[in-house]
Amino acid sequence: MIAQSGKRLGALIALLMVAVLVLLACGGGSDSTPTAAGGDGATSTAIGEASTSAPAGSPTGTGGSASDGGAHSDLQANLTGSGASFPDPLYQRWIEEYKSVAPGVTINYQSVGSGQGKNDFISGVTDFGGTDAYMTDEELAEAPDTLHIPTVLGAVTVTYNLPGVDDLRFSGPTLAGIFLGQITTWNDPAIAADNPGVELPDQPITVVYRSDGSGTTAIFTDYLSKVSEEWASQVGSGTAVQWPVGIGAEKNPGVTAAVQQTPGAIGYVELIYALANDLPAPAIKNAAGNYVTPSLESVSEAAAGFLADLPDDLRVSITNPPEGENAYPIAGFTWILVRGQYDDEAKARALTEFLYWALTEGDGYAEELHYAPLPDPVKELAIQKLEQITVGGTPVFTSPAQ
Repeated sequence: MIAQSGKRLGALIALLMVAVLVLLACGGGSDSTPTAAGGDGATSTAIGEASTSAPAGSPTGTGGSASDGGAHSDLQANLTGSGASFPDPLYQRWIEEYKSVAPGVTINYQSVGSGQGKNDFISGVTDFGGTDAYMTDEELAEAPDTLHIPTVLGAVTVTYNLPGVDDLRFSGPTLAGIFLGQITTWNDPAIAADNPGVELPDQPITVVYRSDGSGTTAIFTDYLSKVSEEWASQVGSGTAVQWPVGIGAEKNPGVTAAVQQTPGAIGYVELIYALANDLPAPAIKNAAGNYVTPSLESVSEAAAGFLADLPDDLRVSITNPPEGENAYPIAGFTWILVRGQYDDEAKARALTEFLYWALTEGDGYAEELHYAPLPDPVKELAIQKLEQITVGGTPVFTSPAQ
């Protein structure tokens, strides 16, 4: 009996010990697991937020990557800019996408034309400017620490409203004759010579031009000056010229609307405006003698012929390139104007990091909107310009590649 009682007692003690151990194990889990899981969960969330809000390769002020831990998340700044309507669709897209990268950075870019954009920047109204026409030496004298940061390449396309005729093409002298007011009807022999076999109507031509100071105008008139001595001597090139004939409209959207609403009209706009409004984007005869339509590839080929001779300040015209079988002849860089010296460190850092992001991560959006990304050598030079921006003599940005 005693032996059996002892066995029962031993078994009972063993069961009690097992129960205690189980309870301890469960209790220990209750005390420690939330802390551990909470720590791991918080870490995972932070890393996930950083990786989704800051694409790999984005910069930090010290040369790190935003994907290393959300380098952009601490940026707090309000940036204002104004200028070219040529790249405005892209700039607005970049600004919208960048909100998820740096929520504390607000960027307001107003499409007012390159001429006004340069004036606003020179007078200190804005933090940065946008222009398709690089600043002249006289303008630089008013803002001597200005840096030109090229962002993308774009095509200026001639576009027209001629019902039933969708595939015209033009040589340079023909375009010059139209915009000089010498070619006044659509069935003119010069247009017919460019378009053999096309039935052209006996319809008056209405020229539409930019009435505001415009980099698009600068690119187009620079091209006309290169292909027509008469245009060069009588009208010349610039953001605003004295047009011999036609009606004026403001900015790319204004010219687009005027052409759409005027049968027989012809004008010039940035490519995206023609494509978005189902207007023609005709082939233009280049220096090699080929008729080439505007595209990412043909614009990039236009730039390629000038890469060996890029000036240090990156102010260059690429219209009517002398080489390139498939180079589109009416194309140009567009630039963001920045100061070499800023007083506000937060603004300077936010601006340089945004521009670096645009130059690297923004390429995909550029192609979607029919802008050609910068060739790699030009992109590298643009990033080097960002590294020259200082506050109090101290650089605010270092490329992650350094």
